[in-house]
Amino acid sequence: MRGFLMIKTNGITTFTSESVCAGHPDKICDQISDAILDTVLAQDPQGRTAIECLAGNNRLIIAGEIGARAKVDFVKIARDQIKRLGYTDPKFNFCHKSPISVFVHEQSPEIAVGVKKKGAGDQGMMFGFACRETDCLMPIPITMAHALTKRMDQVREENIVKYLRPDGKSQVTIEYRDGKPYKVTQVVIAIPHEESVDLSQVKDDIYEFVVIPVLERFGLKIKKDDVVVNGTGIWHNGGPSSDCGLTGRKIVVDTYGGYARVGGGAFSGKEPSKVDRGGAYAARFLAKNIVAHKLADKAEVRLAYFIGAKKPTMQDVETFGTNKKSHKVILSFMNKILDTSVSGIIEGLDLQRPIYLPTAAYGHFGRNEFPWERVV
Repeated sequence: MRGFLMIKTNGITTFTSESVCAGHPDKICDQISDAILDTVLAQDPQGRTAIECLAGNNRLIIAGEIGARAKVDFVKIARDQIKRLGYTDPKFNFCHKSPISVFVHEQSPEIAVGVKKKGAGDQGMMFGFACRETDCLMPIPITMAHALTKRMDQVREENIVKYLRPDGKSQVTIEYRDGKPYKVTQVVIAIPHEESVDLSQVKDDIYEFVVIPVLERFGLKIKKDDVVVNGTGIWHNGGPSSDCGLTGRKIVVDTYGGYARVGGGAFSGKEPSKVDRGGAYAARFLAKNIVAHKLADKAEVRLAYFIGAKKPTMQDVETFGTNKKSHKVILSFMNKILDTSVSGIIEGLDLQRPIYLPTAAYGHFGRNEFPWERVV
């Protein structure tokens, strides 16, 4: 199991992954950054962006760089996203009417030189992973954690549980036996709610309307006593006024929940010439297709680039002893299905279009609506 971190006791291993709701402070920032990116790409498919947001107590800061023929109303985009995510009440000390400062400048000409020559917009290494634990060929802990946070948001937005507030986290611990998922040993939920509602009621409703239906989709069950809701016993006020948010801080949540290695850079706010993003999508595409075509049961694809590089300086794959074909055959398969030059990734996966806002919550991988999830 080289490359994975698990707790092992008497031949049994456990692994835990977490996810966060769309209204989590870091995810607010990710979604604003990607909403800006989509606005740029809708007007200029060749546009280049690197947008970062910082959300704090009654304040949002947008900073970064853009090189594009596009008109962007940064403040309106941000307010629309904050409102959509449920932050409409000033008593949260962060809402769609909070002050917003914008510090966005034109892209550095020194970076633009490499990009204009169809080279990488930055240096870095990227990893893509796939395995047979779920139908989407993702590890089950992170897949289940995302399903829980998505359901948490759904029951709040649809007033199934009316007293919930935006923000929240999930955490799932899976017990493995002989390397295969065996059962869920614990689910942890953190979610803010109205002060008038007792925690016991919150736990009952979360168990009934969130935990049970999600676990049933995976063919699993858990006792209510093994579900932790708001571990400190109280959480009323979520959002950026309680915990500062920042674009790109949830790299592990965005990828494989810690089950596989992650690269050195985040995704949101970056267009695909930034190989932190485009390269990571290419690596997932390759890994998923290796597993889908039964060349291996687990695959981790590794890529690396330097700024201005047209092709990767590293391209390799690790199958952790699960390969059904030789390393040489798998490498040949990878080269056949995708050209991992920067232009080859962008063209092969059709990445220069406004598809990025939906990626900024509930993970970038394991969701068939994205082109890097396609099986060829």
